[in-house]
Amino acid sequence: MGTEKFTVVDLFSGVGGMSFGFHKHPLFSLTAAADAELGKPSSGAGSLQCNGAYHLNTGLRPTCLDLADTPPETLRASLGLPEKMPVSVLSACPPCTGFSRANPENHLRDDYRNSLVRRSAEFALALDAEIVVMENARELIRGNFDHHYQCFRSVLEENGYNVFGSVYLLSRFGLPQIRERAIVLAVKQKYKLRTLDRLWEGWYVDERALTVRRAFDSIAPTASGTELFPDFSSELVRRRIEAIPSDGGSWMDLLKREDAEQLLTDSMKRIVEQNRFGSYPDVYGRMVWDKPAPTIKRECAHVGNGRYVHPEKHRLCSVREMAILQGFPNDFEFNGTSLANTYRHIGDAVPPLISYQLACLCAWMLTGERPDMEEILLPGTSLQRTDLICKGQMELLYA
Repeated sequence: MGTEKFTVVDLFSGVGGMSFGFHKHPLFSLTAAADAELGKPSSGAGSLQCNGAYHLNTGLRPTCLDLADTPPETLRASLGLPEKMPVSVLSACPPCTGFSRANPENHLRDDYRNSLVRRSAEFALALDAEIVVMENARELIRGNFDHHYQCFRSVLEENGYNVFGSVYLLSRFGLPQIRERAIVLAVKQKYKLRTLDRLWEGWYVDERALTVRRAFDSIAPTASGTELFPDFSSELVRRRIEAIPSDGGSWMDLLKREDAEQLLTDSMKRIVEQNRFGSYPDVYGRMVWDKPAPTIKRECAHVGNGRYVHPEKHRLCSVREMAILQGFPNDFEFNGTSLANTYRHIGDAVPPLISYQLACLCAWMLTGERPDMEEILLPGTSLQRTDLICKGQMELLYA
């Protein structure tokens, strides 16, 4: 193919977590992207401000486009793609909010945004994409409304694709975070379908590479966002955080203190009275140095939304600390949009550490050439070649 590169189109592109992995791979070229920049269902287009950060890091400016209102037959024109331009890879990662178990109503109510999964299959056919990649919450495949995925699969299989979907803990592939996600691949039948399992066959990641400590030690001094974190909303919040023990403490530890009555929120007091803790102990919790981080979610901009407090410093983990845990490399830049939006960009994103591996996987399917293991590692992340252990080494290590 000479110097010609495989083309990539990214729908629901966000800050560019999926795109960035393909952008960094030498065989791919980003040709179009689209995102409506919707922060919440109630907010207008453009409120999330992610397209500017996408452009800053890839050189391509996404079209601000609501894909829910875009007919598949007009998608090419809406993206400015020439009619005959081939599309090698289509990334389609519709919002996971309607599937995610983080919303307790999602097992009861089918969110209207879930229909964008089927729409993604129609977009793939309209663009005649060779490969489709999708990342979403695990409930896409395992939840009460998995018929959206089954419909996506049926539409593509009826039109000459092989489709594979599975749920993974992404720490399996080197992400220093407990993050469980569905990954779907659809490939035209003329290519051999490969999976992340096949890419990693016989290889493992050293558990020591999956810790918060290792991730934070991987942050370059010159990386942007190292000093970006929100101030406390009140003096009481500051006192509450200072009272929580380092390295994994949570608000539950406040119950042992004489000043607990002053430090506990009303919600905490009700939880204690009702003895209904559930996952609530993670609120106002500190990360643990020598374990993977908890799931970095889109609302990670406040200490009251999860275990997002620094293991020992009295503050929320910074933008860069959250980013390295989410698989963003040191050279990814954050462009000064609102701080809350920047945290949302990180929590919403496909981890680039993973998307680079998906790019390597797609290159393997398109060329037939399997990459070496050191070639699937995105430079500038916390995962290094020395962290990879082949099966024989693993047996010796734990003998």
